[in-house]
Amino acid sequence: MNKMYLRDAANFIQKKVNTAPSVGLILGSGLGVLAEEIENPTVIKYKDIPHFPESTVSGHKGQLVIGELEGRQVVAMQGRFHYYEGYSMEQVTFPVRVMKEIGVETLFVTNAAGGINESFHPGDLMIITDHINNMGDSPLIGPNDEQLGPRFPDMSEAYDRDLISHAKQSAERVELQVREGVYIGNTGPAYETAAEIRMLRTLGGDAVGMSTVPEVTVASHAGLRVLGISCISNMAAGILDQPLTHDEVIDTTAKVREDFLGFVKDMLKTLPA
Repeated sequence: MNKMYLRDAANFIQKKVNTAPSVGLILGSGLGVLAEEIENPTVIKYKDIPHFPESTVSGHKGQLVIGELEGRQVVAMQGRFHYYEGYSMEQVTFPVRVMKEIGVETLFVTNAAGGINESFHPGDLMIITDHINNMGDSPLIGPNDEQLGPRFPDMSEAYDRDLISHAKQSAERVELQVREGVYIGNTGPAYETAAEIRMLRTLGGDAVGMSTVPEVTVASHAGLRVLGISCISNMAAGILDQPLTHDEVIDTTAKVREDFLGFVKDMLKTLPA
């Protein structure tokens, strides 16, 4: 990690705002609507931030939104970067490093995912309890800077147990039935075959997607508390007799908009200091 690049990006952002966000939000496909709820927002396009990549995926606006949400100072990514876009793992996770640099302590990571667990249904929200890195790469490969994190970070609690408990309490308050499960990260961009889904189910996966694992790995390395939420946007290959499309992902996330907004906003409003 080039610390000069990290400092350049952080300085650029800090000059644009008068607040120090303590909560970071990474908003996946179709879930960027949450950023529109932020009050007194400062919007910064990724292309304007030094050394930031640009998002190329439909459903990702490609901007940071910084402001107040439910009494918390937050920085939200409307759209993320993916390994399948051709970016390096370091580029994919660069925004997480920048969030840490500007003061973020807690990270909410969201994504749209395919359901592997056959008891799930499109539109379900799943609290991520753990993940499996099936990407064949890690953002921590290479020289390690001890100022950014340890050489061998512990990943046994990559998803903070207190935050998981807090999320379940929020779900009860807003009367929302949520799932819990293990997220598997694949590289994409092709959707999995039916045979691959059977394999991933055998490995212990409940949902599969093409993001999140790199960001959470770096967040854990950096000492951030992480909560992960998947929107089950479709059932994975071989479960239902229908083709998979990105349009279906966007359509499903739009249908759960109000549930998603109410859930995350309650979690922020009641988040322990």
